[in-house]
Amino acid sequence: MKLQRLLSLTRQAVDDYGLIDNGDILAVGISGGKDSLTLLYALEHLRRFYPRKFRIQAITVDLGFDGFDLSPVKDLCEQLSVPYQVVSTDIGKIVFEQRRETSPCSLCAKLRKGALNKAALEAGCSKVAYGHHKNDIVETMLLSLLYEGRFYSFSPKTCLDRTKLTVIRPLLYVDEADVKGFCSKYQLPVCKNPCPADGVTRREYVKQLTKTLEHDNPGVRQRLFHAVISGNIPGWPQKESHPLGI
Repeated sequence: MKLQRLLSLTRQAVDDYGLIDNGDILAVGISGGKDSLTLLYALEHLRRFYPRKFRIQAITVDLGFDGFDLSPVKDLCEQLSVPYQVVSTDIGKIVFEQRRETSPCSLCAKLRKGALNKAALEAGCSKVAYGHHKNDIVETMLLSLLYEGRFYSFSPKTCLDRTKLTVIRPLLYVDEADVKGFCSKYQLPVCKNPCPADGVTRREYVKQLTKTLEHDNPGVRQRLFHAVISGNIPGWPQKESHPLGI
């Protein structure tokens, strides 16, 4: 996928759901993975021409795993002229050594988000941008159906009452395959996930299930995505119908 296509899809999501306002400072959560690096690249290039003026602060929450080299991410941020902050934590040790969680993802995500939000507030940010893409939206819906018995997926825009931060997901309309293609084409410095649970979670199971469904029923992922965005899920914003304003 070329940059022009990525910017088009990102802007469409931003416009449809009013994800960016004038004067926003966006904390972009950078894990070092393909999704967050693509989001960073998209937002920084969108920022250069978007009518609503905003700034970016890249933030990585380092979970404390040995050998996790973030220098390529730092180099990319310098190349893009984006301020970059690394928040050092012991989350990995807490989850896997102290607590020895059998299902570590929930606790890890909670601690990681808390650290990211704290850093975002300290940096004066108004919003936190996550790199969730179209596949993530569909997979989250299936996770909720299979394991919780409810029709749900995370929203393009969510206000966090306690912190007053707003979480946004500008890659809402981008397929994971296009993210992979974009990273390859533009040689983004994707870092290997150091988490011991990577690839053995329920989410990974649902990811493989979705691939099977798509293989056997071409177009099913897009139909599932349409079901989510038109499904009146509580908390989902309506698409904005007014013209883009200043």
